[in-house]
Amino acid sequence: MNLALALCVAVLFGAGIRLMLDRDLVRIAAGTILVSNAANLFLMSAGTGGPAVGQGQPTSSDPLVQALVLTSLVITFGFTSLLFSILHAIFRAWGTLDSREIDRPG
Repeated sequence: MNLALALCVAVLFGAGIRLMLDRDLVRIAAGTILVSNAANLFLMSAGTGGPAVGQGQPTSSDPLVQALVLTSLVITFGFTSLLFSILHAIFRAWGTLDSREIDRPG
């Protein structure tokens, strides 16, 4: 994994974790999506047989890793659509997506 790809994965993970620590439910959902995409990018970069760009002969990547990431993308898409439908139901019921407002009794 080259340095640019490692930095991209690190930035995605960091931004996703930062968004997940917010109190707005939409930002938490966006952080979850970013962390999932960062994990997929990390798996794809770790599954290559050699350097994708740079010195040496380029080798093909492992097809098992590609199938795993493709399956993960499909599952993430389903999870994201379910998550946003739940957020829509929460907004219709409480009128807000702030977790402190929802947690407040009364």
